[in-house]
Amino acid sequence: MDPAAPPPEIAAWFAGRGWRLRRHQAEMLAAARAGRHALLVADTGAGKTLAGFLPTLADFCPSAGSLPAEGLHTLYVSPLKALAHDVQRNLIAPIEEIGLALRVETRSGDTPSDRKARQRARPPHVLLTTPESLSLLLSYPESAALFATLKRVVIDEVHAFATGKRGDLLALSLARLQTFAPNLQRVALSATLADPDAFRGWLAPWGEIDAVELVLGEPGAPPVVSVLLPEQQRVPWGGHAAAWAVPQLLAQIRAHRTTLVFTNTRFLAEYIFQLLWEHNEGNLPIGIHHGSLSKEARRKVEGAMARGELRALVCTASLDLGVDWGDIDLVVQMGAPKGSSRLLQRIGRANHRLDCPSKALLVPGNRFEYLEAMAAVEAVEAGTRDGEDFRPGSLDVLAQHVMACACAGRFSETELHAEIRASTPYAWVDEPAWARVLEFVATGGYALRAYDRFRRIVRDPDGFWRLAHPEQAHRHRLNAGIIVDSEMLDVRFKNGRSLGKVEEGFGATLSPGDTFRFAGLDLEVEAVRDLELIVRAAKRAGAIPSYMGARMPISAHLADRVRALIVDRAGWGRFPDDVREWLEVQDWRSHLPGPGELLAESFPWRSREYTVFYTFEGWNANQSLGMLLTRRMADAGLSPLGFVANDYALALWGLKPIPDPGALLSPEILAHEWTEWVQNSHLLRRAFREVAVIGGLVERQHPGQRKTGRQVTFSTDLIYDVLQKYEPDHLLIEAAWADARTRLTDLGRVADVLARAARQLVHVRLDRVSPMAVPVLVMIGRESLPAGAADDDLLVEAESLAAEAMRAEERAAEGD
Repeated sequence: MDPAAPPPEIAAWFAGRGWRLRRHQAEMLAAARAGRHALLVADTGAGKTLAGFLPTLADFCPSAGSLPAEGLHTLYVSPLKALAHDVQRNLIAPIEEIGLALRVETRSGDTPSDRKARQRARPPHVLLTTPESLSLLLSYPESAALFATLKRVVIDEVHAFATGKRGDLLALSLARLQTFAPNLQRVALSATLADPDAFRGWLAPWGEIDAVELVLGEPGAPPVVSVLLPEQQRVPWGGHAAAWAVPQLLAQIRAHRTTLVFTNTRFLAEYIFQLLWEHNEGNLPIGIHHGSLSKEARRKVEGAMARGELRALVCTASLDLGVDWGDIDLVVQMGAPKGSSRLLQRIGRANHRLDCPSKALLVPGNRFEYLEAMAAVEAVEAGTRDGEDFRPGSLDVLAQHVMACACAGRFSETELHAEIRASTPYAWVDEPAWARVLEFVATGGYALRAYDRFRRIVRDPDGFWRLAHPEQAHRHRLNAGIIVDSEMLDVRFKNGRSLGKVEEGFGATLSPGDTFRFAGLDLEVEAVRDLELIVRAAKRAGAIPSYMGARMPISAHLADRVRALIVDRAGWGRFPDDVREWLEVQDWRSHLPGPGELLAESFPWRSREYTVFYTFEGWNANQSLGMLLTRRMADAGLSPLGFVANDYALALWGLKPIPDPGALLSPEILAHEWTEWVQNSHLLRRAFREVAVIGGLVERQHPGQRKTGRQVTFSTDLIYDVLQKYEPDHLLIEAAWADARTRLTDLGRVADVLARAARQLVHVRLDRVSPMAVPVLVMIGRESLPAGAADDDLLVEAESLAAEAMRAEERAAEGD
């Protein structure tokens, strides 16, 4: 029998649908029959999910002989609950049409507790879940028996979480599953991997990368991507919401069957949804979807989309991955795409078929975002991917996993250590590091060991570790998780209907009678009680909640492409007139920052002295650099007054000019000053709060009671102060520093700025604002001055610069 040939039942099903088995699907089937792990990298619409499940479907075909025994056969892990539910819908069709005796269920935080209990006692053949729910399943005493029958784990959209803490947790879970089911096959699927070999290494047991077969999918039709430009106005100088495009966007929605409108934040999703409805004279059915809406609201809109009842859906990354709604024929990206892989993923939601090109529109909010959009189009056309690098596994996640293992039953220190080191992210954990982790889980660490509440595991007389008290298992399951959002308030009507959640910080600004807009509704606060906002419908609009989630910075790859576009003077002819003019005037008045260069401009404006650094290293890195440089300015007596940053530039201002920007950017800033700044800022406390929650040192929930964000912060701040004084090398302090270096400050990209400054810093002293400085400087007016005050002055000056340049050009032409 050909190992790549499907069973006759599946072959007949393909033929009945007029489909053919694609090469990569056949290769995935052959890899499974050879007992190999596999990583499939294939374009969106290539049937990746079906390829991952084909071996499972084949196992349950009657022609295969004896059917698999009852019990859990295949585990499917996805980063999103919505994706798991979508996959369940799509799996039901082949199972029913082929007539397979195969039960499929989902399990997530939304699953009712009685169903969860039944799944542990009588599991389905295929369970669709998330990394967090899988970790919780492994914390039950019956987990070894539950997973003993497991044959295959299918990890979908692996690029979305493997490089972060959720990937750390899943890698540890995979190692545990392999202990329970030694012949387990690991399968991962993705459309957007820049470095497949790095993901093969993550997927494989440590040191067994050659056991993972790389399967490359058949190429699909290239996507059709274009940039939307204003019809009646110029590309804006500043802003990122792209509100100018709403009338044109509605025309596009009318011209297509179903449009998916992506935004980069939940605030922007609510804002764009509001603007669309204000201009929606034809009452087109338009919905909204983001992670803070209630489960009921999300399911309702997902069902409406699946049934083809909506003409458009405004959403965030909550629908980035894998959702297969065939009627979508246009994807719109509002604002900058930030990365080619993310954009490719979103584009793939349109015309979700390999032989049908996806269609997408990019809508820039300002002129820099126009260049970013153009760079993204070029990256998509070239098929270039980008993504985050892998880093060592986090200690707080490891501590949570150890606690989950203890909840399942007593464990051998040596055996669990070997199992943990079998996962690639934790292969670095040597004996001393392992001893520190166990000491932390057992006592909280040296400085906290006197407090009984931090004692979670103890050693038996025979050397095994077990829970200090059975109640610890319940407390762990209540609090376990990797995603630590700001504390949230439930938004409910008086009848109990939930709309979703807003952050506690936003809710604290509201009193009865105040209005706000959420879930596309205008709401009035009736009461604020405990962790709930009781609301009713309002007749007037109010503020839109903002969320403190991490900003998506422009990728290094896309930033390089933007810098290349800026200095490609021969290519400016394809840009709209106002963008080309903007670059021409910048070239005439100052300098264009090219690849490898760091441009610094200094000029006076409104009785202040400004310096703008064009770093192109993303918002996080620029914010960090701004904090460090203003401290240096103060030490040098330059009287700094503030700074503002976007993805492309950092602007600082003060009472005195910066005579030598290069002196501010000396590399020693990262040796001591960065450490001192982080130590004395809120950043390390914030990072410690998150790792303390993940590591189980501080609990957010007790039975029947949930702590407020203030209570959690008070607890973590108290412990943080004790540890800094008595045990500064504590395990969680180390974990907090690791987060501060990577996620919170983007230290690696700050270092790249300093390296460029050392190699090629170009400093231009001007007598007035430069055109390229305008997009970042208009942000000052929004943050610290009456709305529009700075913007109007800057735009008048910018337009006068353009007019001056045109007059100079005319005079030069007359001279010729």
